Amino acid sequence: MELIQKLFNSYRNAPLTSELLNYHNNLVAHLNDDIMAAATTEGPKRVEQLTGMIELMQAWTRIRLSGRPFLGKMRHFKLEDGNQPKYKRRVHKINGTSNHRASRH
Repeated sequence: MELIQKLFNSYRNAPLTSELLNYHNNLVAHLNDDIMAAATTEGPKRVEQLTGMIELMQAWTRIRLSGRPFLGKMRHFKLEDGNQPKYKRRVHKINGTSNHRASRH
């Protein structure tokens, strides 16, 4: 599941082609067949994560086929919103011998 999540995040913003769509549908079918059988042996929590992952990947197909961009990425088998602000922190060591860092914004 982690490998498929990593693969999905690598192509989620790529231009939509028939090859990419076939590849994506193949991954979804693989999730439904082989990985679902393995997830049922691991427990109900894993099955719940897997069904959420399958629904997210099917939603990606609908969104991309309608011509809209897919915002966000998959993290921990769920959709993580990509609209959160990212804070940059510049770290400056004052009096270089100490391990304490002062942040000067």
